Amino acid sequence: MGKPTIASYGSWTSPLTPDLIVSETTRLGQVTVDGDTLYWLEGRPTENGRNLLVRLTADGHSTDMTPFPFNVRTRVHEYGGGAYVVSRGIAYFSHFADQQLYCQQPGGAPQQLTYEDHCCYADAIVDHTHHRLIVIREDHRDSSQEPMNTIVSLPLQAYTDSAETSERVSSREPQVLVSGHDFYSSSRLNPDRTQLAWLAWNHPNMPWDGTELWVGTVTKEGDIVDARCVVGGQDESIFQPEWSPDGILHFISDRSGWWNLYRIEEETLHALCPMNAEFGQPQWVFGLTTYGFESASKIICTYTQHGKWYMGRLDVSTSRVEVFDLPYTDISSVHIQGRRVACVASSPSEATAIIRIDLATQEVEVIRQSADFSVDSKVLSLPQAIDYPTKDGQTAHAFFYKPQNADFLAPSGSRPPLMVKSHGGPTAAASSACNLMIQFWTSRGFAILDVNYGGSTGYGRAYRKRLDGQWGMTDVDDCVAGVQFLIDHGEVDPQRVTITGGSAGGYTTLCALTFRDCFTAGSSYYGVSDLEALVRDTHKFESRYLDRLVGPYPQAQSLYHQRSPIHYTEKLSCPVILFQGLDDKVVPPNQTEMMFQAVRRKGLPVAALTFEGEQHGFRRPDTIKRVLDAELYFYSKIFHFDLADPVEPIIIENMA
Repeated sequence: MGKPTIASYGSWTSPLTPDLIVSETTRLGQVTVDGDTLYWLEGRPTENGRNLLVRLTADGHSTDMTPFPFNVRTRVHEYGGGAYVVSRGIAYFSHFADQQLYCQQPGGAPQQLTYEDHCCYADAIVDHTHHRLIVIREDHRDSSQEPMNTIVSLPLQAYTDSAETSERVSSREPQVLVSGHDFYSSSRLNPDRTQLAWLAWNHPNMPWDGTELWVGTVTKEGDIVDARCVVGGQDESIFQPEWSPDGILHFISDRSGWWNLYRIEEETLHALCPMNAEFGQPQWVFGLTTYGFESASKIICTYTQHGKWYMGRLDVSTSRVEVFDLPYTDISSVHIQGRRVACVASSPSEATAIIRIDLATQEVEVIRQSADFSVDSKVLSLPQAIDYPTKDGQTAHAFFYKPQNADFLAPSGSRPPLMVKSHGGPTAAASSACNLMIQFWTSRGFAILDVNYGGSTGYGRAYRKRLDGQWGMTDVDDCVAGVQFLIDHGEVDPQRVTITGGSAGGYTTLCALTFRDCFTAGSSYYGVSDLEALVRDTHKFESRYLDRLVGPYPQAQSLYHQRSPIHYTEKLSCPVILFQGLDDKVVPPNQTEMMFQAVRRKGLPVAALTFEGEQHGFRRPDTIKRVLDAELYFYSKIFHFDLADPVEPIIIENMA
C-alpha cells in the first residue's frame, strides 16, 4: 500500500462515483410471503426507477414477475406503499401509470381488475371467503372537493382450472365497506374471516398524532356491521393491527409515551412488553410491518433505541424479549415464513438487503443486496451516535461521520468541511444504515452530521412532539447546536459549513440559511420556501399537517408568513443550490422557482436544476447522477477546492 497523498478536503478521489452509485444500486422494499414463496419490490435505476415485483420460490429460483412497462407503485397519500398483495400464488398490484389494479399469475400477463378513472388503491388484503379484495381507495373523481378515502371491496378475477385464460366473475362496481373518516389504513381480517380491523383518523391528525383502531363484524354477505372503536383517539397513535393465529387482536400504541405492543383480550387491554423503546414507525406509507407471529404465544418483533433497531422473540406469557445477535442496525418489513423471518436489513457497513433469519439458529441468509458491490473499508466512514445540548436545556441526537479515505491525508492543521443533513418528514428519522449518498461525501473529505432533531421518531412521543408549533425553529436550533458542538470539539472547519435536506428537510435547510448565520452554503431538494403556498397547494394527506407543526390556517396566517424563508431573503447571506422535480405534487415546483428568483435578485450565488418526469424524490439514474455531480461542483466553487475528477459544470448565477 502506497503512502497517502496530501490533498485538500473535498478534492479526494473516491471509488464511489455517481455512475457506480446509480448503476449498481437497487431500492429494495415491501417484503411479503405467500406460503413457501417470498416476494419483494425492487426499484431499479437502470429501468428509470420502475418498481418490479420479484418472487423467490422454495427451490431458490428468483424471477421478475411484472413485465415492462408495469410499475408496482400507488399514489394513495402520494407517498404510496402497500402497492401489492399476493395470495395463493396470484399477485394483485397497482400500476403507477394508470393507478388501476391488476392481477397476475406467475408466468402470466397482468390483467386489469379496476376501471375507475381518477381513483387509486393501496393496502389490499385478499378475502377468499367472499372472493374479493378489500382495499383502501382514494377517489379523486369530484374535483370540487378533496379526495375521498374509503375501504372498498373489489370482486376478484377467477382463473379457470383449465389453464391460461381467465374470465371476469363480476362487473359490479366496487362496494364501499367503510366510510366516514378522512383516512384509513391497515384493514386486517381475523383468521376465520368473521371480523375486520382497521385504522382510521381525521384531519388535522397525521397517523403518528392520533388514530383509532376499529373492529367490525363481517356478515355472510360480506358487509361490515356493528363497527366500533376499540382503542385510540386524538392523542394516541395506533400502528399495525394484526390478529394472532388464535384470533386475538394485537397492535402497537404510544399511549405510554412509547410505541409499545399491546393486545385486546376479552375487552381488556394488555401491555405485552413495556419498554422505553419504539416498536412502531411513522406511517408515511402503507404496508409497514415491525412484527409478526411465530406462534400464538411468540412474537418476532423489532424495536429501536438510541437510533439502533433490534430484533427479538417476545414471549407473550412472560413479557420477556430474547434479543437476537444480528449485525444489523436498521430492520423493517418483517414477515414470518414458517420457521424463518424475512425482512429488509442494513448496517453501517452493509447496504440494504433482503434477508431471512432461521428462528431456531438465528443464521442469516442474504437473499438480495441493494448494491452489487461492497464499500471498501478504506473509504468507509462509520457513524458515531452523538447526543449534544441544544436550546432550553434539551438534548438532540445525530449520527456523525468523519471523512474517511485511506489514500489521502489533508494538509496539516486543516479541518474538513461539514455537511449537515436535515431529514425529511419532518416526522421521520436519520438512520445508521450504510448510505452510499453519505459515503460519496465522506470519501471525498467531507464530514457529515445527520441530525435527528426534535420531532424525529425513535425517541418517544415527547421528543416527537417537540416540533409541535415549532417547525422551522426547533429543527433549525438542533441543527445549529450540532454544528457548534462539532466546532467546539475541533472536528470541522467553521468557515465551510453547509446544510442540505429534501422536502421538509429542504424547508429546515432554507430556514437555517435564512434565519441563522451558522452556515456558509446550502442545498435544498424540493424544499418548502413558502408555508402558505404549501398549505394551499399540497395534497390531502398533508393538507392539515401544518396545523400542529405551525398552527391552524388561516387563523395563524401571520405565523406562516414569519416562518417562510421566501419573505425574508434579505437575511440570506450565503450561496444556495436548489433541486426540483417538475411533476412533484407534494411540494409544487413554484416553491423552488420563487426561492431561486428571490436569491438571484439579491445577488447571491445561486443555482437551480429542475427535472422533467421526477416527482417527490428522485428515482431516475440520470437525475441522481446529475444532482450528485452538480452539488459537488457547486461546493468546489464555493469552498474553493479542486475537483479530483471532471464534472459537468452548472450555471451558478451571481458567481464572480
